[in-house]
Amino acid sequence: MHDVIIVGGSFAGLSAALMLARARQRVLIIDGGRPRNRFASHAHGLLGHDGKPPAQLLDESIAQVMAYPTVSFQAGLATDAARDGEAFQVTLDEGGTAHGRRLILASGVRDVLPDIAGLASRWGQSVLHCPYCHGYEFAGQALGVLANSPMSPHQAQVVAQWGPTIYFSQGRHAPDDAQRGALQAFEVRFEDTPVVALEGEGDALSAVRLADGRRIELQALFTAPRVALANPLLEPLGCALAEGPMGPYVQVDETRQTNVPGVFAAGDLAGPMPSLPLAVSSGAMAGLGAHRSLIEARLQAAGLKAVA
Repeated sequence: MHDVIIVGGSFAGLSAALMLARARQRVLIIDGGRPRNRFASHAHGLLGHDGKPPAQLLDESIAQVMAYPTVSFQAGLATDAARDGEAFQVTLDEGGTAHGRRLILASGVRDVLPDIAGLASRWGQSVLHCPYCHGYEFAGQALGVLANSPMSPHQAQVVAQWGPTIYFSQGRHAPDDAQRGALQAFEVRFEDTPVVALEGEGDALSAVRLADGRRIELQALFTAPRVALANPLLEPLGCALAEGPMGPYVQVDETRQTNVPGVFAAGDLAGPMPSLPLAVSSGAMAGLGAHRSLIEARLQAAGLKAVA
């Protein structure tokens, strides 16, 4: 019996595991090896590690966590979960089950990219979602924002701080008068003819091609894709969801506990603002929350109350 099972072994899950390992808890990490930022060459914004390749950063993090003797790692996917008395049973994709007193769900989300020729192959390189993560490397160059939701004018307002920006409404997300005025204050240009293809050598971007045949030179294109939850355990466990601007996420309280007692969530699947630093922070909080929950359960079993 594990004290905590963590489903998802990227930055949020590993951050939770580190806190629990240092609390001498028995932790099992289950991970399928497909982190969301695997398409990016470098990770930015994480203090002390800025500019490291994500794979290197992840390998270093795994090594640090696995140095604790109470942590074990299971490669694979969790396919089902159910309450088993005071604990939880997790079913693995290659057969077998694992049991833990608490669960932390940190499996992230899956990006649903716009269906435009040449976009997916440049994702994480010259087609990007976060200017705080990747804008510095393209500062002062020709930038674009591909509208994908009603929040896209806000994204264009932010991206424009890094360089001259064109807002591509795709004919669906034209800014209203107030938004247009705010964008014009930052000299954002507007283009309503849809982008139909991206061009450039390899994963670099040199231009976008419009439906009317025109080409517009760009070095980077920002867009906020829709997201899909990548965790099959949410439905059988009964975790409540909220709808964010780009898709659903798991609702949690201040300790990162879901509406299901004993089940915690962290990282991109548990909030509307995806970010590596925020994932690390929420993972640490989920680890602390799960540990506190175990302490409280032990006191309750003895007929005592936790010290406030």
